[in-house]
Amino acid sequence: MHPMRFDDLPDDALLREKQVLHPNGPVPVSRSTWWAGVRSGRFPQPIRLGPRTTAWRVGDIRALLKGGVA
Repeated sequence: MHPMRFDDLPDDALLREKQVLHPNGPVPVSRSTWWAGVRSGRFPQPIRLGPRTTAWRVGDIRALLKGGVA
């Protein structure tokens, strides 16, 4: 069985940080840049799944990529 590609996922699917950021994910920024952008509102806010677990909606990541990540 092949893993699902980002383009094949539904907008309401959830991704963890390692699935969002390069090299495994579609967003080409470092972890520190990502979290600074989340804090400033430049990047999408995560969904808290537990005390130490966060995830992001695929639709939010797609919208970010459409707008251009810089």
